[in-house]
Amino acid sequence: MFIKLSNASNQPIYEQITEQLKQAILTGALVAGNVLPSIRALAIELKISVMTTKRAYSELERDGFIETVAGKGSFVSQRNQDFLREELVNQIEGHLTKAVSIAKVANIQSEELFELLSLLLEE
Repeated sequence: MFIKLSNASNQPIYEQITEQLKQAILTGALVAGNVLPSIRALAIELKISVMTTKRAYSELERDGFIETVAGKGSFVSQRNQDFLREELVNQIEGHLTKAVSIAKVANIQSEELFELLSLLLEE
């Protein structure tokens, strides 16, 4: 698995796992039907507690990113494309909110910010 954990992060380990798996699903690195490692196998691979991986999988299942079938394992769920788009739009809103806050601190006017965004979209 491609999960990288950081002990220096303020983010709990289960959230690091959850966010990285969500990103892999949203970007298409993991697609519907892909099987995920078992909770125990992922815990061993990452050298963390089984309870931590269980919590991460529970969060992903609650949010509809994965499905768990008793005796078969956990799989990336068949997701509605509108839901995936909404999740990505939420991420964009968060980044833009942060960018606007930074622009205010730097005293960048809206016209200059729009121009910058237009240039970035053209790349």
